Amino acid sequence: MITNLGDLEIYVKVVVTGSMSAAAKSLGLSPAVVSKRIKRLEEQLGTRLLQRTTRQIGLTDAGRGFYDRIANVLTGIEDAERFVSGESTEITGNLRISAPTSFGRMHIAPHLPTFMQAHPSLSIDLTLSDEFTNIIAEGYDVAIRISELKDSSLVARKLVQVRRILCAAPSYIERYGIPETMEELVTHHCLTAHNGEPWRLESPQGPLVYRPAGRLNTNSSEVIREAVIAGLGIALRSTWDIGTELKEGRLVRVLPQYEGSRNVAVSAVYPSREHLPSKVRVFIEYLADLYGPVPYWERSARD
Repeated sequence: MITNLGDLEIYVKVVVTGSMSAAAKSLGLSPAVVSKRIKRLEEQLGTRLLQRTTRQIGLTDAGRGFYDRIANVLTGIEDAERFVSGESTEITGNLRISAPTSFGRMHIAPHLPTFMQAHPSLSIDLTLSDEFTNIIAEGYDVAIRISELKDSSLVARKLVQVRRILCAAPSYIERYGIPETMEELVTHHCLTAHNGEPWRLESPQGPLVYRPAGRLNTNSSEVIREAVIAGLGIALRSTWDIGTELKEGRLVRVLPQYEGSRNVAVSAVYPSREHLPSKVRVFIEYLADLYGPVPYWERSARD
């Protein structure tokens, strides 16, 4: 008979993170303690739950069935404890978030005070980085990513589609004129993407890949942003990044019949759909309500 709920919680964390070391980091335990507690649970049940190799952990059939049944049980116990304590609707704990640098600074950080005021017992640990962090290995609860998401073991919820447009400053247009066709771009100063990626565009004729050539090279997207505002050239930018400048007329659209690929989105990525912690769920819902269906930066941007 299982007498220690802590062992069940550790097992669920191992399954969700896919790693004993990641589970240990998340729980504040040593990997040796986590391994010992899992072994004790298996001995009590009289069956192997996990298949261990030197590089990864997999679930046995019994382990999968056991997880499916206890995850919701643990959630129910947590809800019952909150109900008895009079805190059934209170979100508690620490929420670890990873987000892209510019987007996090512009569209997450300013909205954290409202979210935290609504959940005074919840603390936030926000890390901004343009690298794709391994949210499981590094112990994050959720990551905000801007990309064309590939298949993975993670769960992704699309928050809002990213709209990217070609733009330039009025001062640039005054000096060099405005291009009428893509072919004319060869006579203009174009600002290359900070990561060296070509411009992947949607056109009336279908998808188009254009590799701009420019005099400014940098690994910072924010440098490119400042450069286009300063009139150094034409750039492909997301409207979440330049919505205010478009509204104020500090930037104008160029070649409006071309836009960035429609397959790129802002998404919330998390380890598992099952046993989703309330703190993660309410944060994702908060961002979804905040951004969609038409994000505020689109409402402020000129077409």
